[in-house]
Amino acid sequence: MEMQSKRHAMLSSFGIVALGAMTGTAFAETDINVGALRLASQAPTFIAYEKGYFEDEGLEVDLKFFEAANALSVAVAGGDIDYGITSITGSLFNLAERGVVKVIAGALSEDPEIPGAVILASQKAYEAGLTEPSKIEGQSFGATTAGSSFHYMLAEIAQKDGFALDSVQLKPLQKIGAIVGALSTSQIDAWVMQPSIANKLLADGSALKIGEYNAYDPDYQVTAVFTSTEIATNEREQTEAFLRALSRGVTDYNAAFVDKTASEDEANALVGMVHKYVGTDMPVAEFAPSLTEDSMRVNDGLALSTSSVAKQLSFLQDNKLVSDSITVDMLVDPSYVATR
Repeated sequence: MEMQSKRHAMLSSFGIVALGAMTGTAFAETDINVGALRLASQAPTFIAYEKGYFEDEGLEVDLKFFEAANALSVAVAGGDIDYGITSITGSLFNLAERGVVKVIAGALSEDPEIPGAVILASQKAYEAGLTEPSKIEGQSFGATTAGSSFHYMLAEIAQKDGFALDSVQLKPLQKIGAIVGALSTSQIDAWVMQPSIANKLLADGSALKIGEYNAYDPDYQVTAVFTSTEIATNEREQTEAFLRALSRGVTDYNAAFVDKTASEDEANALVGMVHKYVGTDMPVAEFAPSLTEDSMRVNDGLALSTSSVAKQLSFLQDNKLVSDSITVDMLVDPSYVATR
């Protein structure tokens, strides 16, 4: 525990140094489009927006919402949005090979000290014997697409538990909502998902917990911040300003929901801000636990685990989902934040 705490302190210090060195002046109402998914894990973006941190940097942000990671990465590559935060996928690496996108920072990550993604079984599959991750062999498993973060996590489970990845029937359902529906109705047997969604499924009896993902991959860089190669290269001051503002949102988020060092009033205020964008179909009191009880860490200072990125690339290449010629350097611009 002490070692992990020191690691967080070190990353925080590195991130502050990296972002604090960015001394570009604020812009005069520079308009940028920021892509997001309506997930509790993207709370730092909504907090930074609601608390005026982007405006403090002279950035007028227009939030654009997507339902899957691949669509968001394509939108950045096509210039429809300027920045996005999403999982690292085969699609993102393929775009990087074409020289059109760059990862510039880290975001959500697994942490052995904090409950993370939950490995789930459908009610029917559990009753038939799917009571632990090693028994996913021969079952069906939900994903958005092949090469998605869900596919990668399944591969890690298979590798650690000693069964063949191709023994599992991957079910690409495109959208998270579709996977939720399929698991709830036992159309798929298993899935792994962030606790903000997984715990709701557990609470209403739509699925059962069979494991925790951070037992398999405790340093997993779940999501990252990315932009177009053109912006990363030619709009450095704007990008530094964006990361400064977002990092302030991360600090507030971690203090309130992960480290629990913020006051109750501050945490409640932040819940209200995020609820404007996530869980809008339910009362704020019902939504609140997805933040106050189920939040995973976002890397302090937006530090990036390039070792995890490299591991994800190896999975994609080993399974012929991206070209063997792709390198981590094609995807990552390490000049903006601390890396490890």
